[in-house]
Amino acid sequence: MTDLSDAIFLFSHGAGAGMDSDFIVQLSSLLKGRGLAVRTFEFPYMQKIRAEGKRRPPDRMPKLLAAFKQMIQSIDAEKQIFIGGKSMGGRVASLLAAEQGAQLANQSKPINGVICLGFPFHPPKKPENYRGEHLTGMDIDTLIVQGERDTFGTQSEVSEFSFSDRVQLEFLTDGDHSFKPRVRSGVTFEQNLKKCSDLIVEFIEKQLSS
Repeated sequence: MTDLSDAIFLFSHGAGAGMDSDFIVQLSSLLKGRGLAVRTFEFPYMQKIRAEGKRRPPDRMPKLLAAFKQMIQSIDAEKQIFIGGKSMGGRVASLLAAEQGAQLANQSKPINGVICLGFPFHPPKKPENYRGEHLTGMDIDTLIVQGERDTFGTQSEVSEFSFSDRVQLEFLTDGDHSFKPRVRSGVTFEQNLKKCSDLIVEFIEKQLSS
């Protein structure tokens, strides 16, 4: 039987909200309640926003990647590491895994899997600006959980994209970019978030037992 206490999820935030966002706080609480260690962190630009009280755009990708890699190196070597995040944070994690591939998986602190929640496949209403090319070559197991009507990549759009066979794609009923459904859907946000936590736990348990 797998033991979630052997794992840790390094959980990064999206472009516009830090690690104290309702999404990250609530999902982290659900995951911790299942026995999974969760560590949240903020990229340098978000730390500056907190310090200065002024809005600023995200750091450029090389700086985001470097910050994520630094966080990986800070984790207890005894833990099985899973990396990911909400929107931009998940994209950064997946790019890091795609760029370093087997090297990232075989280093002193190996990555066991990547978890992307609300992947920003393209900016809203700009499907031509596709950001998921790297997902065709992923050689680290990756879970993508997407709302069915996410404006950064709806179910109908995403179902047409190409992915590596290491990528597992799951959709949440009527969810938007933050997995919130409309009232008429008959599904609540809490139910979608619970389903998301179940998918994450199942994904991690599968990697730990393989």
